[in-house]
Amino acid sequence: MLSRHLLLLLTLLAVSLLASAQFQFFEQMFGHGQQQQQQQRPSGASQWAAHADAVPCSQYLCPTSLLCVPNPTECPCPSVEDVKCLVPDAQVKGGATVLCVRGINGCADVEKLARKK
Repeated sequence: MLSRHLLLLLTLLAVSLLASAQFQFFEQMFGHGQQQQQQQRPSGASQWAAHADAVPCSQYLCPTSLLCVPNPTECPCPSVEDVKCLVPDAQVKGGATVLCVRGINGCADVEKLARKK
């Protein structure tokens, strides 16, 4: 009777150790491994900064295209379907705000809104 209880206790102990080892294996493979991989991947901002640092530019570096231009109004629109519209700045002589728009009217709607006060 005692040997039967001892055998049962040893079997339960072995099964629980085996299950524990198996869960640790899966946690190591799928749990912590993903966290380590995520920590090693650079974020979008740091990737952009690394690319921006690699581009030689002494003027203005466009944020979406990484083109080096004399001033921000020279930057291209992010998408080829966009049309670049310059809205003159009333307070800064020669200054302008750049808007990228889409649609059949192009800059006409932007110009109409800019004229309204």
